[in-house]
Amino acid sequence: MTDKQNWIASKGKPLQGDIDIPGDKSVSHRAVMFAALADGVSQVDGFLEGEDTRATAAIFSQLGVRIETPSPSRRIVHGVGIDGLQAPSQPLDCGNAGTGMRLLTGLLAAQRFDSVLIGDESLSKRPMRRVTEPLAQMGARIDTADGGLPPLRIHGGQALHSIDYASPVASAQVKSCLLLAGLYAQGETIVRESHPTRDYTERMLSAFGVEIDYSPGYACLRGGQRLRATDIQVPADFSSAAFFLVAASIVPGSCLRLRRVGLNPRRTGLLQALRMMGADIVEENAAEHGGEAVADLVVRHAPLRGIEVPEALVPDMIDEFPALFAAAACAEGPTVVRGAAELRVKESDRLAAMANGLRALGLQVDETADGATIHPGTLHGGRIESHGDHRIAMAFSVAGQCSDGEVVVGDTANVATSFPGYETLARGVGFGLR
Repeated sequence: MTDKQNWIASKGKPLQGDIDIPGDKSVSHRAVMFAALADGVSQVDGFLEGEDTRATAAIFSQLGVRIETPSPSRRIVHGVGIDGLQAPSQPLDCGNAGTGMRLLTGLLAAQRFDSVLIGDESLSKRPMRRVTEPLAQMGARIDTADGGLPPLRIHGGQALHSIDYASPVASAQVKSCLLLAGLYAQGETIVRESHPTRDYTERMLSAFGVEIDYSPGYACLRGGQRLRATDIQVPADFSSAAFFLVAASIVPGSCLRLRRVGLNPRRTGLLQALRMMGADIVEENAAEHGGEAVADLVVRHAPLRGIEVPEALVPDMIDEFPALFAAAACAEGPTVVRGAAELRVKESDRLAAMANGLRALGLQVDETADGATIHPGTLHGGRIESHGDHRIAMAFSVAGQCSDGEVVVGDTANVATSFPGYETLARGVGFGLR
């Protein structure tokens, strides 16, 4: 039996099979949010049954929205309209979900009632000034703990006005937060970014009937618009697929098909980086659902070579760097990452966690303030700490497939926040994981 808190990863078999990755977390969060605000009833299929997304759905239930679950991965959301949310009777618990907390902050700042957003220990250490400060410029009143950290105490009844905001951080969460607030603000809210980020919010608002003008690095909408109900098919989560793409690339004899993976161009920087490293990944059965590109990804083992990751790709792969580090550990020649300081304020300091973990397995990793150079070599067994970060845990389960000894991965319970059933699926295709 696998201890809930720890994994032991070791060399398994060549990875084979056709698999379904759980639904995209970012799309699942937004689908429930926007369906709740819409006029009418929406059906969401492919909803991620993870702790983060369930936390978001539970919050909307607390806000007076009726959400049915007729079967796993399906939600029927009875929208209450843009002005129909009700005051909650207790704090709203976002769990581990930074997306949930930051987007809800923008939405709740515009409501007529007060609310409090809380999260788990990890989320309570994540920076929230990046959303509270621009929201204050729009007229919101939000109190934080010391250092701009959660919990967030949001004062309702504030009249919001639009802003033209140049975001100092490349963050789709910041952009989405301000666009949600902008739905309630007078005038046109504009968000400008120095590096384009994921456009899930823009695409989905458009699917719900909102007039929104957007292009890479720019989004603009006018306040006072209403959303109309629509059905959403959530694609498979690319960030979750990333671990299988890397694993099949580095384990000899492997061939995996990952079905209906979301290929939003602002999300797939890792796909480009892996192909630069020599990965054999083919797209088949391309389609589009709800404005989002999807395709089957067929990945076969191929020798990888180290690269200097183009900084232009960094914003489009910010959640996939743990998987990239695992690939770099098994490549030929060093891999250099720059411009990724955002990794230090994710669920953990991912740069430090991945660097320290690879060092514990025998590799040389040179860390910088905004990146690292990974020098590949023979991976030995050892123990690494995931620091409760789901992506760190999964990355080292992948690295263990090419290790000479057993890799003990500590503190893996949070994997369920984004990828329920990961262990079962991984073992089913040939991972050595217990």
